[in-house]
Amino acid sequence: MPNSGAGGVILIENGRVYNHAGDVDFPAIADLLIIDGVIAAVRSGIAAAVERGEQVPELGARSIDQGIDATEKLLMPGFVNAHYHSHDVLLKGCFETIPLELWMLNALPPAYPKRSTAEIRARTLLGALECLRSGMTTVQDLATIYPFDEQHLEAILQAYEDIGIRCVFALQFADMAGAKAVPFWDEVVPADQRAALSGSVEPFQGIDLAALLRDILKSQKSRHPRITLALGPTSPERCTPELLSKLAELSSAEQVPVYTHIYESRPMTLIARQTHPSDGGSLVNYLRRVGLLTPRMNLAHSVWMSRPEIETIAEAGTKVVLNPVGNLKTRSGVAPIRTYLRKNVGVALGCDNCSCSDAQNMFQSMKLFAGLAAVTHPDPGPPTAADAIWSATVGGARSAGLEGRIGATRETVVAERSSRDAKVLDEIRAGGINVTQPDLAPFTAIGQQTYKELAERLGPDLVDHIVAAAK
Repeated sequence: MPNSGAGGVILIENGRVYNHAGDVDFPAIADLLIIDGVIAAVRSGIAAAVERGEQVPELGARSIDQGIDATEKLLMPGFVNAHYHSHDVLLKGCFETIPLELWMLNALPPAYPKRSTAEIRARTLLGALECLRSGMTTVQDLATIYPFDEQHLEAILQAYEDIGIRCVFALQFADMAGAKAVPFWDEVVPADQRAALSGSVEPFQGIDLAALLRDILKSQKSRHPRITLALGPTSPERCTPELLSKLAELSSAEQVPVYTHIYESRPMTLIARQTHPSDGGSLVNYLRRVGLLTPRMNLAHSVWMSRPEIETIAEAGTKVVLNPVGNLKTRSGVAPIRTYLRKNVGVALGCDNCSCSDAQNMFQSMKLFAGLAAVTHPDPGPPTAADAIWSATVGGARSAGLEGRIGATRETVVAERSSRDAKVLDEIRAGGINVTQPDLAPFTAIGQQTYKELAERLGPDLVDHIVAAAK
């Protein structure tokens, strides 16, 4: 496999470079020059100038270390899986289309014995490999480690470091029991059986949760350039105001994003209406009250969001991460996709759990995202195929606070290196999609990326040509 580290000079020649602001149907042909892990130039004629021995300003006295011929290939930004859980990678295809609340009782770590460190590492690597092979170069892993074990945390982070994918890692946590998150369980389930009513994570015993999270952020933030950190309260209704207020302070102080589940199913929505009367039955108002409704907050699922709540998150700059495949598998519903777009809410896409979406496949998520809006809005209108690709790339980058570093195949100025015009390498996918194959005629980049599902094109050749950033 070619060297995909940050050092050296790589020239990708003669590919069709996807540009969100350009011709998204038939992107222009250009060369892409990468120097020490950063995109230095995207334009036509670079390879020809090198061949003629002419000076390329960005190269200086350096030479090309690796060339990739992308003729008749499409160069796309790497997908950003903005909502993913590595903890159930080994449960693909194990469940029928059962309601979310029944699925949670069986599929998640509190429902089974503590796993070995070796298994934790293996499942993390397997999940990351599947993401890479389907064109994702960044994952947001909202991982449950239950019971909490520092060795398991280390195993997950080391696995991501070793395999080379970019990870935005958040430990999933709560300080209220899972049984409290489902309407009427307390009333109808006998007290001696409630211990079995677990959720996605249960409260850690004997651990100061706020101190633990603060320690993880401080001890791991400089671990590796491809690993960034976030906070992961499982859902607002399972976290006390005291805990969420501390998270708001921590997110602000460390400038890290926050990911949480909200309004995924009707029962989750009903429990909010029942248990938060002082907030008008709104978890959005609850998050605003505790100081978490900011541009750093990302609300996964957001299926049953009310129109006033959509207006509120739009004003706050809070983003949503939609997971259409998992929402159908768990019979949770269809998010108000078109309304989010029309209200200018930032939208990212995720593939969710392996035990409820069964595949880490952004092509599936994009296709459903573009099509399911017709359930509530059958008239013509957004989302378009270009909206889907934007949400799967730039939208995900924006949710992680990484816009300008990932999500686009273009030069990007990095503010923190103001001493020079440093440009960060955006992970790209190249080498697997041949735009001249008969079944892609007539070729259209956005349509065939979104609707045709080109995952079969992403074989070993493509993985060989994934250039992983180290900035």
